[in-house]
Amino acid sequence: MEGTVKWFNRTKGYGFIQGEDSNEYFVHHTQVARGTFLRDNDRVAFEPADSDRGKQAQKVTLLQKGSEMAKEDTPSDEEAPSNEIETEEDSDEVEAEEQQESEEQQEQQE
Repeated sequence: MEGTVKWFNRTKGYGFIQGEDSNEYFVHHTQVARGTFLRDNDRVAFEPADSDRGKQAQKVTLLQKGSEMAKEDTPSDEEAPSNEIETEEDSDEVEAEEQQESEEQQEQQE
């Protein structure tokens, strides 16, 4: 099944996906492919499962980043100049994600 990430909290390690069947599915970071970070509006594929706690998304894979889909909805580069400039904030965000992944891996090993 495919769906869209409604929200995902990287600090807490979980979030929710809106499935193509209009149901919401809980997703835990352990069900996301290693090295993949989910963000709001990302398009994902997953295996739906029913548990004693409700509907869950398992074996989640990223199909398309939400930011890429937003770019598709805007005019092409020929039609409008790009105002997108990589900032220090962008670099800091990537570095923070890498740090968090490293910490999560260390926690899993302990």
